Amino acid sequence: MSTNPLLWFKSSYSNDSGGACVEVALDGRQWSGGGAGCGHTVHVRDSKNPGPTLRLAGEAWAGFTGWAARP
Repeated sequence: MSTNPLLWFKSSYSNDSGGACVEVALDGRQWSGGGAGCGHTVHVRDSKNPGPTLRLAGEAWAGFTGWAARP
């Protein structure tokens, strides 16, 4: 388990109007490429309820975001 603080971010499409938003973090490290091949754990949480998190392998996150971005 990492002792580094998680650096959370959310989509630039998110706003403060109470919309449904998720936040994503990667064990306090810089990353790119949607998480593919990063070998790290991607953390996902609800921005309105930041307690519980979902942890995914980088490859699983890349697969999800690739699927979600399809037209």
